[in-house]
Amino acid sequence: MRRLSRVSALMILAAASLAAGCRLYNLERKLAPVYDDFLSKTRYITTRQERRAFLLLPDAGKPAYIEEFWRRRDPDPDTPENEFKIEYFNRIEQADRLFIGEGMAGWLSDRGRIYVLFGPPMDRITQPMGTDVYNRCQEVWYYGNFPVVFLDQMCTGTYKLVTYDLGTLPDINMMYMQELSKAQADAQRASLAGTSLAGKRPVDFEAVFNVTGRDAGKVEGVVVIEILYEKIWYRSEGKKLRTKFEAALEVRDSEKAVVWSHKQDFEVSLDETELARMTGKPFVMEIPVAIRDADAVGRIDRGPALLSITVINTAGNEVLLKTLPFK
Repeated sequence: MRRLSRVSALMILAAASLAAGCRLYNLERKLAPVYDDFLSKTRYITTRQERRAFLLLPDAGKPAYIEEFWRRRDPDPDTPENEFKIEYFNRIEQADRLFIGEGMAGWLSDRGRIYVLFGPPMDRITQPMGTDVYNRCQEVWYYGNFPVVFLDQMCTGTYKLVTYDLGTLPDINMMYMQELSKAQADAQRASLAGTSLAGKRPVDFEAVFNVTGRDAGKVEGVVVIEILYEKIWYRSEGKKLRTKFEAALEVRDSEKAVVWSHKQDFEVSLDETELARMTGKPFVMEIPVAIRDADAVGRIDRGPALLSITVINTAGNEVLLKTLPFK
């Protein structure tokens, strides 16, 4: 009898759980479009308990709930902007542009989901067909030293997440989302209010390293960095838009020890008419690499070396990072 009672209790609990699930499902189906959109767009950051509470609320209480939802996530309540909310929806918009062609909105794809949750990777390596022994296409995103791997088995443009342990990424994301977005919001308020540049967001940059000369004890080359003019943060000074890029290079050997480093600044100054004319064109930074120490060159040649590139846009305290193989 005791066992039968236990089974009966489990069946009652299962039935109650199923009934509750059906009720929430029906409530979600009947949501007004504005509330359905909210629940859909926040699916990556809404807990199960929050979703349930929202669905059970009458429509009259939902606007206050949404306001409180974003208030709890505001990293700096003393400012009029909610930096978290601004950055979150900006990532959704960027993911829609970046990851098209998978039969769904870009932000709903696997790459879009990781992009929205953890931001743009510090480095992104694309491996097209032919670079894999199985002729698969692959992308590897790096957040610090943590790789996130996406695989396209048939090279049709549909990438699936194959990284299983994402446990270390939430801490990286909280730091990235709160600190970077706050710096961007501060820069926007201080420098860009009232200009056509208000609301711009950070982007990655393109970088290549070309070796121009190599012999015993010496390596020479050039790093070329490109950032589209319209993607740059500027400081408004009178009729001019200005900023300074602080670029830093580091070459590390296979043991991660720095064998060479170099820093160089680049000034940008133009007005809004010039900026409009330069739309679609890149601002180019060329940085010479000259390693003339025989010991340093030997350490580079003994194993895989890496070239780390850091670019700081001083107008918005925006820090961009990229790592390239030193070949």
